[in-house]
Amino acid sequence: MSVEITPVRTRRQLRAFVRLPWRIYAHDPCWVPPLLLDEHKRFDPRRNPFFEHAEVQLFLALQDGKPVGRISAHIDRLHNEFHQEKTAFFGFFEAPQDEEVARALLGAAERWARERGMTKLRGPFGFNTNGYSGLLVEGFDSPPALLMPYNPPYYAQFIEDSGYHKAKDLLAFRIEIDEALHQRMEELLPRLEKIAERAREKGFRVRSLNLRDFRGEVRRLREIYNEAWERNWGFVPLTEREFTEQARDLKRIVRPELAKIVERADEPVGFALAVPDFNEALKSLNGRLFPFGVFKLLRAARRIRGLRLLTLGIKRRHRIRGVDALLYTALIRDGLRLPFTRCECSWILEDNDLIIRAIELVGGERYKTYRVYEKDLAG
Repeated sequence: MSVEITPVRTRRQLRAFVRLPWRIYAHDPCWVPPLLLDEHKRFDPRRNPFFEHAEVQLFLALQDGKPVGRISAHIDRLHNEFHQEKTAFFGFFEAPQDEEVARALLGAAERWARERGMTKLRGPFGFNTNGYSGLLVEGFDSPPALLMPYNPPYYAQFIEDSGYHKAKDLLAFRIEIDEALHQRMEELLPRLEKIAERAREKGFRVRSLNLRDFRGEVRRLREIYNEAWERNWGFVPLTEREFTEQARDLKRIVRPELAKIVERADEPVGFALAVPDFNEALKSLNGRLFPFGVFKLLRAARRIRGLRLLTLGIKRRHRIRGVDALLYTALIRDGLRLPFTRCECSWILEDNDLIIRAIELVGGERYKTYRVYEKDLAG
């Protein structure tokens, strides 16, 4: 059956693009349907500030006139300026178990990127490392945590057969919050407190997020984020509007006792953020918040038992021994008081040995791997 690739131009085509995953994952128990409202906002240039520094093209694959696959191709000018590259990206890749469809979609993204002078195509991303990142290649036996991607196992083979190779692996670790962990923490926390005391002696202090000063907190956290992660692989600095929009989205679910900020005098130095895994609640909504999804979400939210450690970072010049311990001890002590039974730490760069050792020290086990691929377009 022949495949037709068409660029998304109309509202009707965009609706088909957004809804296509429901066709792919109709019988997959691990897939968590995203909220349709959020997905339409993601692809709206008027509401998503990513479009202020990017060029984006969405593509649909059609067979007999019906949508069967999708992909995005995009150029992030901010990324290319920051890294001095000519790299394009692909994302939101979905296809049936049909190699012809997959090759046609990837080929369309490659042609689009070449026409604009790009020398590499990398992905999948939605839209860069500040959003969904990587393709799931290990750990298909459980649903993804909040804001993490999911896909069928056969996608990796399709991408590799189209000439892509691994650029980087992103890891997810799971920590069981059980009696064994509590006992381990009874031994570990006093040692961490002694290390943290060195930071306190130098004037560093840790506190919880203050939601009553939301605007001020957003400004402080963005300052930390854009400095602490600037040397990370694939990092793209968040604009003020992007950071504010992401913060507003997270504000709906954040618990202040799971959001810690380290400061010295008036300078924000580091922060750590864990959030309840709302994917546990979203799964039953099938993408629809209205008319009754809100009530389902509120009921399900009370039963959430998973956490995701979303981020932890310290400004480079303040990475003295003890500031990290301040964050660890404050987050662990408050987290253990809450009724959660597991925590995912994700995503972690495969070569971030320091953080991996810290997670393994408290009993974390690697249980999912996400892979970023790339292809040289110059040949």
